[in-house]
Amino acid sequence: MPSTIESISFGGHELFLKRDDLIHSDFSGNKARKFHYFLVNDFPNIQKVISYGSNQSNAMYSLSLLAKMKGWEFDYFVDHISKYLQENPQGNFKAALENGMKIQDKNKIADIQVSDEILFIEEGGRQSESEYGISMLAEEIWEWQQEQNIETLNVFLPSGTGTTALFLQKNSLLLNKNTHFKTKIFTTPCVGDAGYLKKQFLELESDESLHPTIVESQKRFHFGKLYREYYKIWLELRHQTGVEFDLLYDPKGWLVLLDHTEIFMHPTLYLHQGGVLGNASMLPRYRRKFKDMNFENIL
Repeated sequence: MPSTIESISFGGHELFLKRDDLIHSDFSGNKARKFHYFLVNDFPNIQKVISYGSNQSNAMYSLSLLAKMKGWEFDYFVDHISKYLQENPQGNFKAALENGMKIQDKNKIADIQVSDEILFIEEGGRQSESEYGISMLAEEIWEWQQEQNIETLNVFLPSGTGTTALFLQKNSLLLNKNTHFKTKIFTTPCVGDAGYLKKQFLELESDESLHPTIVESQKRFHFGKLYREYYKIWLELRHQTGVEFDLLYDPKGWLVLLDHTEIFMHPTLYLHQGGVLGNASMLPRYRRKFKDMNFENIL
């Protein structure tokens, strides 16, 4: 860090791309920001980190790496793991196992005995400590915005828990206070709907004036489901920009951004939040389902 900012063209628009996916080959994207507090501070009593979520979570992999670097044990609680994945580990799941992660039944998470030796991380890093690293991201964008003399900058990113979008907006507002600069954060929910995302914001910040702006798509997309339009725009992005995006969050992000052309009324920056390791498991699924689609026939 700081990550680079590039100029790209896509969908008939000129915009900027912040490459948080390039922070580090192993520890990158929004998880590098969310877990930066735990990376740079000492926790002499901690022996184990515990978290929960999906079996291909980006946070799961990043926490497995953090635990390995810190010499901690890592227990991760999940609802279900398919027999196929157990027999054929891949993607984030495989990498996390290689880092020493131990999989546990989520139904047993309530049995955990809280102690000073255990660090509990909410799903996706949805907690106040995440603001530490995300505030650094806000400062990077703000300093770049000043250097470019962009008075009003719109920043877009897709959201899971919404933690990054929330703390990015909050800290951008603080940085712009008493200046003529304005940084507005737009996001779209990829897990649940706008109501769900708003609830996530309120759990971390009760002052709604500090919340980012939520925009949605006309079509309802279900998280984790494969969609032809997701694969199409992912292929187009890869072909036209040369950048690989995440297959789980970014396709909806880009579809929604292109639907809301009013965002482009001001210079716009798309935040690449990493997560491409998960493509190792997602891409084969897309290729099997949409065999007729490739780089050639989308042009």
